[in-house]
Amino acid sequence: MSEDQARLPVVIVAGLHADARRAAVEEILRTIPGSVALHHDLTAAVDSAVHRSVRDAVRLLDSADTPLVNDCPCCALREDLVPELRRLAEEGRHRLAVVELWDSVEPQSMAGVIAAAGAPLVLTGVATAVDPALVLPYLSNGDDLAEVGLAAAPSDRRTVADTFARQLEYPTVIALAEDAPHGTEGQAADDGDRALLDQLTPGARKVRVGRGALGFALLRGFDVAAAAARQHCACALLPQECDEHGVSTVVWRRERPLHPQRLYAALEELTCAAARSRGRFWLADRPDALLSWDAAGGALCVESAGPWLAALPDAAWELVPAERRLAASLDWHPEHGDRCQYLTFTSPGLDGGDLLALLDSCLLTDDEFAAGRERWMQLPSAFDDFLDPVT
Repeated sequence: MSEDQARLPVVIVAGLHADARRAAVEEILRTIPGSVALHHDLTAAVDSAVHRSVRDAVRLLDSADTPLVNDCPCCALREDLVPELRRLAEEGRHRLAVVELWDSVEPQSMAGVIAAAGAPLVLTGVATAVDPALVLPYLSNGDDLAEVGLAAAPSDRRTVADTFARQLEYPTVIALAEDAPHGTEGQAADDGDRALLDQLTPGARKVRVGRGALGFALLRGFDVAAAAARQHCACALLPQECDEHGVSTVVWRRERPLHPQRLYAALEELTCAAARSRGRFWLADRPDALLSWDAAGGALCVESAGPWLAALPDAAWELVPAERRLAASLDWHPEHGDRCQYLTFTSPGLDGGDLLALLDSCLLTDDEFAAGRERWMQLPSAFDDFLDPVT
């Protein structure tokens, strides 16, 4: 069999909304002849093995258990996924392989695994299936995945909200399964639900499940490097200012550094101000550290994403992805370089005026700013609980 004959397009369908995800997969199988769906069920993996199934639009083609790897269900999934996809490619009977991810498995990790495998596997699309009526409830759910039976491994400490947010923001296609049963008093999505979803996923194409177009939308190609860049806080495609159907996105962009203690004192109020907030920022006492802000479900994650480009020697710039260099050049400041405050907040009922005033109050005052970098770095650190100490 030639390489062209063995080539197997692969698409990923993810999502915590299980009914919406299954409806999306069923449509692809029904509308693209020769397609098969591969699914690893992690439901009972903590106690036994990962169950793998392969099916087409009509019947179950194969079913087997794969053993755990290092007591890690997700590790077993990774170890089994590519060999099984290669087996399907070698059969030469399938036009498309649909990888239906288990509930809390995030598409970014599996997209990297498939893309790294190379020929004959070709990743052509990634979608997250969503019931719009459930976006706000899931985005507001601060429960640990383990508490609701959705942890992908014994060590999984993610929450429902932050997992759902990453599932939404990574793919280029959002599969809208509005008619999927969802067991939440049967409510239908309204304009506010759709506005929230649109504002959170500005770069994704929305495709309605049930109209036969989803499978073909996922055959257009997928750039894993570009998708990773969209997730990185230094060059992420963040929501834009918007106010529609009671849902608002507020964008806060400033050049002056933040006072660590004043920001820390405001964290609880800022974290709870919106259903979702994200972006990048810099602290006066850590002027070279690019810090990421990621909040959902009332919980905030602050992490160091490495140095700002302005803190790097010129020779190191060639090691930085082109997407990040381009993003930095668009807002380069003659004094601060790419250092900036860039946070976005999206939520129904958002009070933008009070939010912006609170954020501005956390910046250095004129006198503090004029004191200069050496004085800034002497300010008491308030973020040791989030970050490693400055070295």
